Amino acid sequence: MPFDCRYRQRLGQRACLDDCLATREPARFEFVRVEHPEDVPPPDPRAIDVALLDMHHGWPNLGHPAIVHAVQNAACDAREEMDAAGIRVRVLSYDVRRSLVLPGGPAGRHTLYIGTGGPGHLDPRHNDGVSEGSQGINEDPSWEPRLFALFDEIREDDRAALLGVCHTFGVMCRWLGIADAVLRGPEKGGKSAGLNQNVLSLEARRHPWFSRFAEELPDSCRYRLLDNRLYDLIPRPGFEHVATPIGWEMGEDCGPGEALTMVEAARDHTGQMPRIFAVNHHPEVVNRPRLLTILLQKRDRGEVSEDDPWFQERLRGLTEPVANDAEDRELFLTSSYTFLGPLRFYLYRLLRERAEALGAPIPLHEERTPIAYSLLHESLPLAR
Repeated sequence: MPFDCRYRQRLGQRACLDDCLATREPARFEFVRVEHPEDVPPPDPRAIDVALLDMHHGWPNLGHPAIVHAVQNAACDAREEMDAAGIRVRVLSYDVRRSLVLPGGPAGRHTLYIGTGGPGHLDPRHNDGVSEGSQGINEDPSWEPRLFALFDEIREDDRAALLGVCHTFGVMCRWLGIADAVLRGPEKGGKSAGLNQNVLSLEARRHPWFSRFAEELPDSCRYRLLDNRLYDLIPRPGFEHVATPIGWEMGEDCGPGEALTMVEAARDHTGQMPRIFAVNHHPEVVNRPRLLTILLQKRDRGEVSEDDPWFQERLRGLTEPVANDAEDRELFLTSSYTFLGPLRFYLYRLLRERAEALGAPIPLHEERTPIAYSLLHESLPLAR
């Protein structure tokens, strides 16, 4: 299974639910939920703290645990190196929209930020619980200017990285002022849910990172993904001066449509990897067998009813058959290049730098450690 940790590849999907190698003593991975400022643990010079911006407003979801597991998987695969340096990884999950708690800027403990999907309108002022597209969400919008200020700090610090999916993609487009959210109407078939295809932009095909993605695709353009898109983001004129389009919805004759679906707002200091990047699909939902196990556990624990429309929609998305194994591998490829590869790149960089700062350098390097799934080769490092 691409980007499943090696331990679970050997022992199966349920192996790490209660017995993850990264959480065995001495634990190299920890999850901390932050719903109040006092929930934030004290800083630890031997802990890499990843800031997870939970945008779900308490809604049941699979995206949040999928992101946590993606970080945990990466930590599991780096356990030997972390053991040698005596360092660990913590995911601090901030309940942004419901509890109004946000992490500090990159001048403090965090360098890597990840934003989740979530329900409702992308402008929190439209979420009154009854308006069309609010999905029953009624929220206090006071988090938004604070989050935009955090995004400004991240953009100004070339050490910091921000990766966003789905709802965070729309929020980032609002922050950048590059696109408007438009509810998908009947002319587009309403909400786009399940397996779908988008197309890479011309800019993506010239990009140091995404050009490698294009080389792997059968036609260098169309890529397969898992969608859960209620709103389209329609770009404003001149948006290219602020951000780089990386993906579009698929239009007529398999060309680009009107909606922007992936965007890059900054690149890392080496010029190779997107540093501020977001997508309007769900690349974190890549390990469908594992997430199906988690979904059924939620049902069995009574967290969600089997009759709940949310449960049924996720069940269809996780059990929807693909035409063949090649198409399933294309889903893994998309997740690798649009989320999991950049995540591992920045996490491994942080681990390397922290180990070096502690005087315990490790044989882990973000440019030499395999981070990219490939249809044509073994897993590939950034450096060719």
